[in-house]
Amino acid sequence: MNKQTLVIKLGGALIESDEALTALFATLKTFLDEQHRPLVLVHGGGCLVDDLLKGLGLTSTKKHGLRVTPFDQIPFVAGALAGTANKQMMAKAIACGIPAVGLCLADGGLCQVVQLDPELGAVGDCSPGNPALVHGILSQQFLPVISSIGITADGQLMNVNADQAATAIAETLDADLVMLSDVSGILDGKGKLLPQLDKATAQDLMEKGVITDGMAVKVKAALHAAETLGQPVCVASWRYPDQLLKLLGGAAIGTQVTL
Repeated sequence: MNKQTLVIKLGGALIESDEALTALFATLKTFLDEQHRPLVLVHGGGCLVDDLLKGLGLTSTKKHGLRVTPFDQIPFVAGALAGTANKQMMAKAIACGIPAVGLCLADGGLCQVVQLDPELGAVGDCSPGNPALVHGILSQQFLPVISSIGITADGQLMNVNADQAATAIAETLDADLVMLSDVSGILDGKGKLLPQLDKATAQDLMEKGVITDGMAVKVKAALHAAETLGQPVCVASWRYPDQLLKLLGGAAIGTQVTL
């Protein structure tokens, strides 16, 4: 049995649907009970950030699929992601019988974060860090639930794209990586699911404008992870718990991103 740690990135509108969250965590409970494999969850929560900023009368824009985060907005973004989103995920895990620990990228030095681009504001670039804390948590049979908020070496809060964060965490832990979102995988120009996607095809689809914005960020992160981890990275949907259980068991679901 493969006991290698599995990192699952959760994204999309999942956190807005109590029914979908319940189904997902029930599936993860089954997986943990049957496989006894170390599992780490990494999440964003863009929908919660959008709702909070809108409620505060603040506008939010994206550039190349990344949220522009003015420094005066980072406290609100951090509150939505490391606070509300993280604790909602933990609450659902606990309700499904999974003991969970909520973390951010800075806890235990899990990931190193620096500012990505001054034009994006408090948006971080994430690289692998220290696995010791997460290994310790996993050894005690807890599920780490990690938000994509980072902190720089000089103490500045940073908003990190969750796909990039999950990639860095998988590298830190030398783990397998699965990215789950609203969509069934990566689609070609005709809207058809691509069972496999290599670097050359991905570059071609991005140049043609087929893969854009947030999906382009996801694909680049997956390609980077496939290269550094030396194995394919799966991009699939959280919408079908029965398929998810097959995926976690090793079946080919969604899109396998390879070199």
